[in-house]
Parts: sequence; structure tokens; C-alpha cells
Amino acid sequence: MESNKTFTMIKPDAVANGHIGAILDKITKSGFKIVALKYTALSAQKAGEFYAVHAGRPFYNDLVTFMSSGPIVAAILEKDNAVADFRTLIGATDPSKAEPGTIRALFAKSIDANAVHGSDSDENAQIEGSFFFSAFEKF
Repeated sequence: MESNKTFTMIKPDAVANGHIGAILDKITKSGFKIVALKYTALSAQKAGEFYAVHAGRPFYNDLVTFMSSGPIVAAILEKDNAVADFRTLIGATDPSKAEPGTIRALFAKSIDANAVHGSDSDENAQIEGSFFFSAFEKF
């Protein structure tokens, strides 16, 4: 069953480079409604919990270090076919392979500093959104 919600994070690289407004503008102009939004920072422990699915992979420690290196913006987005449509909007993980006009093509610097996170399934969108937001913070 398809959900109409997905989760995203604007990562520390994009926040540090001043791209929050431009990325949120692109998201809303693409038909997504923001139903939860938070400017926050992840400790190394919390970043490790969030990315626990990748524990044991060679990039895990670097990912945790990167994601805890500065503030992020977490958001739950709503739109029909939200997960798939958002994955299309953000583009390939490697910005050099991302379609022109996608968020990563516009704002990412590298495969590691790739500007945004986007849930890869309806189930993960629910889990990831609940990691950052309580029920009373979701609209």
C-alpha cells in the first residue's frame, strides 16, 4: 500500500552552505506539503541510531561523523505517491549522476555530501519520521 507521506533531512553540508530555503522552496513548488519541520542537530549516538541499518558497512562511521557534524532540517512531507515522487525530485545519490534540476544535482557536492536524505520506502518513511517527530508535532 502506498503512503502519501515521506521523510527527508536537509543534511549538514546543505545547511552549512545556506541551501535550506532553496531546498524547501523546490520541495513545496514540486507539490509537497510540509506536515512537520524541525531544525536540530544529531549527536553521534543519535546519528548512529538513525543509520543503524548501515552498521557494519565500510561507510557507516564516516556517515555518523558527517551527520553529527552540524545542524540538519528534518521534515515529513505529504503528497500522493510521496516516497517515489520525492526520490525522483532529489535525484541519484551521486550528484554527478543526478538528473539536471534535481535537488542533488543543484545542491550536492559529492556522493557523501549529497544535500538531502529521502526515505526509500513507505515503511522507512514512517519509521524515520517517528524518529524525529512525536504524534503532536505532525500535522
